Amino acid sequence: MELLDEIRSLSMARELRDRYASAEPFPHIVIDDFLPTEVCEAILQEFPAPGQIPWRQFEKHYARKLASRGTSSFGEQTREVLRQLNAAPCLRFLEELTGIADLIPDVDFEGGGLHQIERGGFVKVHLDSNKHPRYPLARRINLLLYLNRDWRDEYRGHLELWDEQMTRCVRSILPVFNRCVIFNTNNVSYHGHPDRLKCPPGMTRKSMAIYYYTDGRPASADERDHGTIWRERPSSRRAPITVANPLRRLAASMRWRG
Repeated sequence: MELLDEIRSLSMARELRDRYASAEPFPHIVIDDFLPTEVCEAILQEFPAPGQIPWRQFEKHYARKLASRGTSSFGEQTREVLRQLNAAPCLRFLEELTGIADLIPDVDFEGGGLHQIERGGFVKVHLDSNKHPRYPLARRINLLLYLNRDWRDEYRGHLELWDEQMTRCVRSILPVFNRCVIFNTNNVSYHGHPDRLKCPPGMTRKSMAIYYYTDGRPASADERDHGTIWRERPSSRRAPITVANPLRRLAASMRWRG
């Protein structure tokens, strides 16, 4: 099954691009029913439980979550969806929506793939690393697809979008089933879900994350390369914390050959 009919998806992108560009606090869009329902159901059926695959575990003061490594442990339907979200029709849709040309997919899923957060977990507000951890590419777009059936407001886990000065949460997005959030990755795109989950025991917050890159940034983009920068909300503000990616440090010490 083709997930995105190119003609229809380009038409939708043109309809949404002005809303995307003018969204506050930074360019983004929320699209419900992003994929065919049966496709999302198939991903959910294959979604590995905690302990079922070798998840990468984060147990830090800034995050408590699980993240996948590569795609070898995914089910067939999940791998096919990831393939199509990295394929030309989706890239053209995103380019039309965001105005960012010549997008490059992350076929290695370095940091992307499947994410899962158990009861009590959280991810503090942060700026994503703006470089690929292995190659000299600039990270430009995040696509997040949520896979949470019957997720309630009181479970928390909302994706929060914060202003550049970290004075207020401008938008709070409930991570419900088949809801897609697309946003620019830049030096003002502060986001996270900093409140600890209060979902029932055994229930988890599930999502799929895809990152897109370009070969450099526009000259007008006033950005320096950085790792993930974690920020505290005003009630518990501390100095920003930059986390350097060890793979990126390794890549920087070697000459990349394309």
